[in-house]
Amino acid sequence: MGGEKSRPVNPPKILSEEWRKMKWNGKNNDLQYIKNYKPHNSELQHLRILLHGPVGAGKSSFINSVDTLLQGRMTSRALADATSAASFTKTYRTFKIQKGGPEVFYPFAFTDIMGLEKTMSHPNEKHRGVKVEDIILAMKGHVKDGYKFNPESSLSEHDHDYNIVPTLNDKVHVLLSVIDASKMEPLCDDIIKQMRTIRLAASAMGIPQMAILTKIDEACPVVKGNMRNVYKSSRLKEQMEKVSVYLGIPLYCIFPVKNYHSETQTDDDVDALILAALKQMIDFGEDYVNNLQTC
Repeated sequence: MGGEKSRPVNPPKILSEEWRKMKWNGKNNDLQYIKNYKPHNSELQHLRILLHGPVGAGKSSFINSVDTLLQGRMTSRALADATSAASFTKTYRTFKIQKGGPEVFYPFAFTDIMGLEKTMSHPNEKHRGVKVEDIILAMKGHVKDGYKFNPESSLSEHDHDYNIVPTLNDKVHVLLSVIDASKMEPLCDDIIKQMRTIRLAASAMGIPQMAILTKIDEACPVVKGNMRNVYKSSRLKEQMEKVSVYLGIPLYCIFPVKNYHSETQTDDDVDALILAALKQMIDFGEDYVNNLQTC
């Protein structure tokens, strides 16, 4: 697993064919699909997609990248930090993306949370990351927006920020694991264990789960040179297979993406990868909510 000693990394190879077919010229179709989406359940205001993963994996940056794509310009609503080793996100915050007028939003929303960190082994050391228990409460809809995470103790039903009677809109409809493709080797067993615990809890609730691998350009030089090599990269294929083994998420539920961070203009190939992942999130979330109606 992730805690094994690092071994020499083989240089990335460009495969002769894409191992997953990608419609690089289908951006407009996928974008129109997103714009036309409306939940079938009339009670649902928005699909809630909860992002979780290690500190610095790119959760907030992914939210900004989706916002940038849909707005057609650079945005930075979810604050991110490029240098801090600790989680920059401290509160439970939901981001709705504007669509048209000032009070019109897309019918899906992203919830950003504090990053996961290694559990401290010494009793005098303080845990700095989000508590697994808080993420499980969030999936059930018990965490109010604006709750400030306490790394040392989880939210209790007696706290002001505890939502006693969550509605369908408060609950999570898709769990998204976010992992930095360029830092897979240092991913320790403890972080993997926490993520698997969260995933198993989501499975028990019937919540669909996906994963995205961020920073794919930093992880593989052949992708940095040409984004369309993403599904021809032997290294990224290996990284995605590792995520599948580590977390138990099927390979077809794992998507490589590049977040916007240094660009000043949008890029069609970057957008195409983000749209492919976003479309799957919406489809999975819609299926989950519809299944709730038939239960």
